[in-house]
Amino acid sequence: MLKTILPLVIIVIAVGLFQHLKASKPEREKPVLKEKVWQVAVISAVKQNLSPSIELYGRVESPDFLQPAAPGAGVITEVLVQSGSRVTPGQLLVKIDSRDFQSALVQAKTDLQDIKNQISELKMRHRLNQDALKTERQLLQLAEDEVKRLLKLKKQKLSADTILNVARSALGRQQLSVFSRQYEVESYSLQLKKLKTRIIQNQAKLEEARLRVERSEVFAPFEAVITATPVSVGDRVATGEILVALYPVNSLEIRAHIPARYIARIQQSMSEGATQLAHIATPGINLQLELVRLAGEAEPSGVDAYFRADQSSSQLHLGALLPLKLELPVESDVIAVPYQAIYGNSRLYLLKHNRLQGVDVESVGEYGDEEGGASLLVKSLEINAGDNIVITHLPNAVSGLKVEERN
Repeated sequence: MLKTILPLVIIVIAVGLFQHLKASKPEREKPVLKEKVWQVAVISAVKQNLSPSIELYGRVESPDFLQPAAPGAGVITEVLVQSGSRVTPGQLLVKIDSRDFQSALVQAKTDLQDIKNQISELKMRHRLNQDALKTERQLLQLAEDEVKRLLKLKKQKLSADTILNVARSALGRQQLSVFSRQYEVESYSLQLKKLKTRIIQNQAKLEEARLRVERSEVFAPFEAVITATPVSVGDRVATGEILVALYPVNSLEIRAHIPARYIARIQQSMSEGATQLAHIATPGINLQLELVRLAGEAEPSGVDAYFRADQSSSQLHLGALLPLKLELPVESDVIAVPYQAIYGNSRLYLLKHNRLQGVDVESVGEYGDEEGGASLLVKSLEINAGDNIVITHLPNAVSGLKVEERN
């Protein structure tokens, strides 16, 4: 029995001891979850009337870009400029051997003189035909009288039929001669008109030949910069082949694409006579530009605009890509905020009762202060003057997030 009872007693004592230890252990306090508070910086909303600006990228172009071409096939004898050369009005640039065009000029002069000689001959022949027509008509009258006389004699049986037939033949031949001479006289004006028309045609050919000779030498029509000389001395060029490319030094413009959302304001300002200014400030270039016109064709993304410098454009180079800031018309009730306060393109957060409150805003452009800093100008009817705008950019920002203002 002892062997049977002893293990049971030991088990009972062990269970009782375990229960005592479990009941007597100290109780730990349960942890309390606390909401995390984010430290943020804020600024006070101030509504103002400011002129925003937008950043654009423009390409330098020239509306007066000139590319003289060869007036005809010929050989290049002189190339007096290179790319980048600055030339003055009247300066010789490229020359084609004029002998390639002299033969056409001589031929045109010869043809014109030949037609003039034909006109002189026609006028002389016309005077002779007029005099000859009078004589032919007199001879016709004599032939008619002869026939009438022979008819009377025949009635009197004093003349033979053979003599009458001969007289009638002579009358017919004389009538044909009168008709032919009369045709020569009456067709004079038509022949003269034809020859005068040929004179006009040959004069045009002569002028064309002279122009080819003149255009065999290419002169600068204005003060310009050479951009390309695709030919060399000894090259044989075809008609219409480009000889040189140049542009006026003061004709450069900058073409930049303006987003569609700004176009209406710019057009209204231009219609009111306001001047839209832009500025380029890059190493080596400091220019103020004026918006002179908008492109006639729009795209879904916006419209191309053309800017021109109000001073010498010698700092610009054709084809260069440059950044510029365009000053937009003044906007009312806009708020300047740092860029880090904006989430996406159109949302920021206000601090209300230590919580974030999301607000949708409209971006109207950039604003640069006198110290060189840049802010974004926004508009929203949900923001009142004096509201606290959170300018600390939080990666997990959502409406309702608990925050507190940081000094």
